Amino acid sequence: MHLFGLTGGIASGKSTVAARLRAHGVPVIDADELAREVVEPGTDGLRAIVEGFGEGVLDASGALDRKALARVAFADDAARKVLNAITHPRIAQRTAERAAALGSAGEPLACYEAALLVENGVADMFRPLVVVACPEDVQIERIRSRDDASRADAMARIRAQKPLAEKVAAADYVIETTGTIQENRERTDAVLRAICERFGVDPGRYAPRD
Repeated sequence: MHLFGLTGGIASGKSTVAARLRAHGVPVIDADELAREVVEPGTDGLRAIVEGFGEGVLDASGALDRKALARVAFADDAARKVLNAITHPRIAQRTAERAAALGSAGEPLACYEAALLVENGVADMFRPLVVVACPEDVQIERIRSRDDASRADAMARIRAQKPLAEKVAAADYVIETTGTIQENRERTDAVLRAICERFGVDPGRYAPRD
């Protein structure tokens, strides 16, 4: 099975592209989803986060308050490194398990969607790499609208990642998400066809289902 990467800047449109891939029937392993799983109540991941950041990152029910954690973890590089050291190995293990299961099920192709493939130096493990891009001012407005965040918070989250231009430079394919919904779908469809051709996979297997 071929596992290709999907990444981009925060609020660049990765989820929209991933949704389109799913509409084609492409399995998508979502690193954000796995990140939530590894810190669910009762997991050793959540216990490690509380040890590293204190009980202030928990909500009243004892579950992780992701917004509270984000405020602390994105405040400085040291805090972010602590969080990454807790979550990344656990996410990598879950990713390997999901990929192995898809391969055993006979899937020829799957996508790994993760924000930090380039930052973590693992982009070459998920070639071809698809990078989703948009202008920074669009990222800021999307973050503010989506998360009810201040402009300063939005900027801090963007600055916590590599500049989008560096991710684009590392890409095999780039999908711009500043067009219409239809244009963005067509760009995603074209990239998927190219990936299928690259690996000798019949594109008909992944005809859009919408």
